[in-house]
Amino acid sequence: MSIVNSANIKKTVYYLKRNGLRSTVGALRERLDPGSRVLYRWEPVSEEEKERQRRHAAEGFSTVRFSIVVPTYRTPERYLREMITSVINQTYPHWELILADATEDAGTTPDDRGVTAGAAPGPGEGVDSVIGGAAEGNRIRAAAEAYGDSRIRYFRLPSNGGIADNTNQGIALAEGDYVGLLDHDDLLAENALYEMAARIEEERRKGTEPRLLYSDEDKCDGDGTEFYDPNLKEDFNLDLLLSNNYVCHFMVMERSLIQRLLLRREYDGAQDYDLVLRGTYEILAGGQEKEIVHIPLVLYHWRCHTGSTAENPQSKLYAYEAGKRAVQAFAHRMGWRAEAVDTEHLGFYRLEYEGDILRLRPDLAAVGGPVIQGGRIAGGRMSRDGGVYYEGLPASYSGYLHRAALQQDAEALDIRNIAVREELRELFEKIAGVSYVTLSGTDLFNPESLPAGTDYRILSVKLGQVFREQGYRLLYLPERKQYLGKKGRPARKCPGREV
Repeated sequence: MSIVNSANIKKTVYYLKRNGLRSTVGALRERLDPGSRVLYRWEPVSEEEKERQRRHAAEGFSTVRFSIVVPTYRTPERYLREMITSVINQTYPHWELILADATEDAGTTPDDRGVTAGAAPGPGEGVDSVIGGAAEGNRIRAAAEAYGDSRIRYFRLPSNGGIADNTNQGIALAEGDYVGLLDHDDLLAENALYEMAARIEEERRKGTEPRLLYSDEDKCDGDGTEFYDPNLKEDFNLDLLLSNNYVCHFMVMERSLIQRLLLRREYDGAQDYDLVLRGTYEILAGGQEKEIVHIPLVLYHWRCHTGSTAENPQSKLYAYEAGKRAVQAFAHRMGWRAEAVDTEHLGFYRLEYEGDILRLRPDLAAVGGPVIQGGRIAGGRMSRDGGVYYEGLPASYSGYLHRAALQQDAEALDIRNIAVREELRELFEKIAGVSYVTLSGTDLFNPESLPAGTDYRILSVKLGQVFREQGYRLLYLPERKQYLGKKGRPARKCPGREV
């Protein structure tokens, strides 16, 4: 999709108003940098693979049943049909589609509530003709009935209570093992439910009962023919989730959990984010982080059209404020003294802690940040094999989906920019082989105390592994930069001991 379009122009103008000219110029420079573009082409699964999945499902590899809840309200006919069709075409058959319709219709009688799909269209009669013959307020019901599939359950809601209340009424009616939420104008990939069921069975074989699963997603144009802006997500990352709702779509949650939590109307606009955060809290409280499962496949298409949040984020500014309140509520429930604040990027947040973060967060072994050299990221967050996240990215860039500028958990932190909690410094010294000497005026370890020729990557990875095996997290704070000179030594003091 072209970078220069009405949606991006709107976003740029709003960004300028919020952040000023200097930040806007920097953001535009990154946006226009060819190296910053993600080449993406979505390919649906092949017909052969779809047939294999159908056969596998028919053989009974899983009996997990999914409830897909869709709150509808004056849904455009075409979008409604395409959404329903995307569910009908699933290669996995054990599902129900619950349409919770709040569209006004003065002519509807009370017994219209709870109507399931009726007969299929007659000869020569398509869905279009059935819908076209219905009264304006009854078109959604007509669309459901036209498919002739008893798995589609249409419910007329007594009134429009808002997105949260409307969705809750659908959730309450769900009978599946897992409940997923689908927007009334979005699309599921045909293999979405199969992949969810397959992963559930895989985790069960390993002794884990998943309670929340999520997939990657992308966006599509109004016609549903062009796919772009993929959100290729990470496995569960608590602090990244507190920076933005990267879980988003497609997400399914254990029915008993979601029916107990439900959506909260005071978070309308960010009700899904609030739900994910509360679900995460419940799961973490049980000490079973592995019950949150990521499926690294694009299984959901978020339709962008005029007026949608994806196309015009300013159309729902209240949603971003609600998202910030949801993050604040999570921090409060965890007992952290921290304030959720906006970043430069709309819908992305940062927790500002009131004091020493290592004292406030007992779950953290260490905190660190990016190591900057030739104006680019040379170290910081590292993978288990020693790879550097965001390596080579200009320090002023925010990176793919702004992730380089977001607080996030790390598998390992570069030892050249790390602060370790006091209780673990003896363990640090045992692994590093040197005393924990700090840089003047900070709690950061001074890497100059390491022997010449030390392999920073190997040592950083080893430290990260040991800390994680002890049950701790490592937190990457992008604002906590360490600049190195030409000889690889700290060029100046890291700004800010307390973040």
